[in-house]
Amino acid sequence: MRKTANTRRGRFITLEGAEGVGKSTHLQFVCAEIRARGLRVLETREPGGTPEADEIRATLLKVRGAAFDPMAELLLMFAARALHVDNVIRPALTAGTWVVCDRFTDASYAYQGGGRGIPTARIAALERMVLRGLKPDLTLLLDAKVSVGMARARERGNLDRFEREQDAFFERVRRVYRARARGEPRRISMVDAGQDIPSVQRDLAAILEERLGRWA
Repeated sequence: MRKTANTRRGRFITLEGAEGVGKSTHLQFVCAEIRARGLRVLETREPGGTPEADEIRATLLKVRGAAFDPMAELLLMFAARALHVDNVIRPALTAGTWVVCDRFTDASYAYQGGGRGIPTARIAALERMVLRGLKPDLTLLLDAKVSVGMARARERGNLDRFEREQDAFFERVRRVYRARARGEPRRISMVDAGQDIPSVQRDLAAILEERLGRWA
């Protein structure tokens, strides 16, 4: 990728997808592609991004015997997001830094909405209150069949609370992600994450080349 000058406001890029689609691996690739253009990049994740939000993350991912109330789960996700947005994401974007985040609000619609069955209107209300209009400039949706993604996740071992859900849960998650991609094609670009890593990154590079060229 050719280099270009920094922009006044940073761009906000998110990577989304269910378990085992390779978000962590591909996030590093995306950041490297952006840095190759001479741009400052902040890598972050959700839930998390601040010490307090990371504590909430630990609570959410902890494997426990009793069921975790879905609404409490959603509220904790947005509590962590509020800390993350106000203390990390907005300041970085204002300073001209590009932010690349492993999951964001689309994940709440997919996991707590599709997976847990919380009505979309409740999630949207929290989104309006917490984000106050902030949306990613680009979302890269890494999509793979649930059987493929979960096989990869289970091969890693040491599964967290979400990763221990049944495949039916992740089928609902995937359906919502794909529906959101169809509903917002200008923002969300879907990539076949069932391919091998070089093929996925070839597709990601093509999307980034087109989008970064448009933003230059």
